[in-house]
Amino acid sequence: MNESWAEARRLLVMRLDNIGDVVMTGPVLRALKENLPAASITLMASPGGKEAAPLLPWVDEVLPWRVLWQDLGRLSFDPAREWELIETLRQGSYDAAIILTSFKQTPHPAGYACYLACIPLRLGESKEWGGGVLTDEAPPAPDELHQVERNLRLIEHAGFRVEDRSLSVRVPEEAHRTAAGLLEARGVSPDAPYVLLSPWASAQARTYPTHRFALATRLLSEETGWPVVVSGTEADRSRGGELLDTLGDRGVDLVGVTGFSELAALVEGARLVLTNNTSTMHLLDALRTPGVVLFSGTELEEQWRPRDAPHWLLRRETTCSPCYAFTCPYNLECLDIPPKEVAEAGLSLLAEVGERPATAPRQEGTRAS
Repeated sequence: MNESWAEARRLLVMRLDNIGDVVMTGPVLRALKENLPAASITLMASPGGKEAAPLLPWVDEVLPWRVLWQDLGRLSFDPAREWELIETLRQGSYDAAIILTSFKQTPHPAGYACYLACIPLRLGESKEWGGGVLTDEAPPAPDELHQVERNLRLIEHAGFRVEDRSLSVRVPEEAHRTAAGLLEARGVSPDAPYVLLSPWASAQARTYPTHRFALATRLLSEETGWPVVVSGTEADRSRGGELLDTLGDRGVDLVGVTGFSELAALVEGARLVLTNNTSTMHLLDALRTPGVVLFSGTELEEQWRPRDAPHWLLRRETTCSPCYAFTCPYNLECLDIPPKEVAEAGLSLLAEVGERPATAPRQEGTRAS
């Protein structure tokens, strides 16, 4: 490791977009703490992304911030707000900043803010020339590289040793107790098996039709005898009615009553998870819970798919993939998968893992339809 990095005692790790992206910082945070056990690590995340921080035990402090360059045009330009950001970073007295980005993001706006805040070491990966904004600049990785590997490759460029490349989180005990209490209040006894359905995503183009998810999980419930626990945010409540009506007395409504830590507890306790390409997919991978993922054609599978949990990944091949769109201009042909096929994938996966062993083996035989 470079001597300057070895002497760093206050590290700023920046991951400023979605909550699932923050979950995927876990291996980097773990490696940093293993290499520099005496260092303090501050995670700078978006207001939404910070909700993942309680699951990342390597974080000492959290700095939530809504930055202009990640806001898709919703924030007005306000120089006073930008100077407040720089002053906040300066007051943190950080020795080094590690800027984590996806393949289509640039580290230079964040790097420039850190430069103005007098943070001496600034590490990022860039496809373009950025002058002296970064002190340590990793060459660009292939676009198709998995995001976890992209993150780890960045710190390895600075000389950090990585012993464990797997995704992991630690669910707080309080979240386990809260989730268990919510289930028990709805008739699901502790340790009883259940299917967890997390049917919504932030982008319409990544969301399998709700009525199809309802039919698929009802079929699974009829075959297994297990209830279907439905999770979602408060904003999802308005679109949950038809789904819960279809499930009837097989459904357990937890939409809008859990935070992200409680969602992680529900994922950890489930026999099987059904979800889209969203943060729940990363949680099931980190917790090694079997899952069926309806993965639309918006992104390349190899960039984001689970790597360690047993899973089946379902989608249809389309000529427009990857589109990186938030809204599909067509009819979501990439997710035109009958509910029966989804249910069959779930049953097959349960058979493969023997329902759910305590330590699930890694499954190489996943399927993209």
